[in-house]
Order: sequence, then structure tokens, then C-alpha cells
Amino acid sequence: MTRAELVIFDFDGVVVDSEVISAKMLVAELAQHGVSVDLPYIARHFLGRSYPVVISQIRAEFGITLPEGFEADYRARLFESFRTGLTVMPGLREVLGALRVPYCIATSSSPARVTRSMQIVGLTELFEGRITTASEVARGKPAPDLPLRAAEKAGVAPERCLLIEDSLAGIASGRAAGMEVWHFTGGSHLVGLDLPIPPEARPHRRFASFAEMPHLGPHLFQPEPDHEPSRP
Repeated sequence: MTRAELVIFDFDGVVVDSEVISAKMLVAELAQHGVSVDLPYIARHFLGRSYPVVISQIRAEFGITLPEGFEADYRARLFESFRTGLTVMPGLREVLGALRVPYCIATSSSPARVTRSMQIVGLTELFEGRITTASEVARGKPAPDLPLRAAEKAGVAPERCLLIEDSLAGIASGRAAGMEVWHFTGGSHLVGLDLPIPPEARPHRRFASFAEMPHLGPHLFQPEPDHEPSRP
């Protein structure tokens, strides 16, 4: 693999196990307005996309314009669900503590959602000053703008970056940016799903647990301490 000098993490579905919560919430909220979708539909069409893209797709496919205030109401209920159910992905903290290269986040989520989510799970300090959101770029995933912006802010060339993504749109975004891309499949929202993968969204590697990362990319991590017994 590339000798990466920066690890870029997607946020929802990678850093925090949030996608299954937001998907179920969106299904329920849309049903109240006559839009019937299921979790596989959400995964195929909305995973990794920004809120404006989601609303645009709903308008185009179902011929409905959601009422003013829908986003605010949806987010308020979503944050309440996050407050009681949001968790950090297992092993993520340990990975961050062991990395020997810089890391950051590139996410389609809004700054407000990322900030609140970080506060809920206690990750604010670990990612302070390391977050790039879709609000900073003209085009969201699968365009390469978002990961390219994160790399630019970190001062690292795209080809020296490793992007960790859970969505096909995110993988395509990283591939288009010229980055090494690993597909993280450990989120609850991907359990039991077998999504068709288009050529532009084929990852370089796939892994289901952050415990695997040191074995997949040992040069990214601090060497293990020497545990040989001391001489008398």
C-alpha cells in the first residue's frame, strides 16, 4: 500500500456508529409525509451523501417537496436519539492513540451535527482542529472535493493519504482524488447488506474491525514496546 502520511476518516459509520440510527429515523420521518423507503434503499442512495443531496433525490424520485421545518425537526429528534444511543466504533480510540502519522476527518455531515456528535461521545479533544465538512466544498461525494480539501488543509499530497470510508459514494470520492481507500464494514448499518459495487467505488482494501488496522498497515503505527525481561 501507499506509505501514507495522513489518515483521513469519514465520520458517520466510521468514527461513530451513527448511520443505523439516522437511517431508521429518516425512514420513520419520511413515512409521515407519504414517502415509503427501507434501510437498503437508504444505504444505496443516501449513505455518505449530504442532506441537500438527500432532499433533492426525494424530490426527484417521489415528486414531493418536504415542508419547511422538516430538517430542523428531523435533526432535533436525531440528536435526541444520538444522546441515548450513539457510540464510538470499537477500537477507534486505540487506533488514534497508536497512529504515528497525523489524522483528520472529512465528512458530508453538517458542522453542527459533527460538533454535537463529538460532544455526546467525548471525542471533541481528539479531533479538535482536524475536521473538514461538506460545507467547505462546492461538490459533495462522490466528487473528490471533500477529501482533497482535507488533504490540502493538512498539507499532504492526495497520493500520500489513506481514506477510511464506509459508503460507496465516499470510496468513489477517495478514488477520484487519487487516494488509497479502505472500506470499513464494521458499522451496524452494513450488517446483512450486500450492495453492488461499481468499478469506481472498489476499495483497495476492506476491513470490519479497527483491531485489524495495525496488521493491514503496520507502518502507520508506533512500534510495539519491547517486553523482553530486564536483566538482573
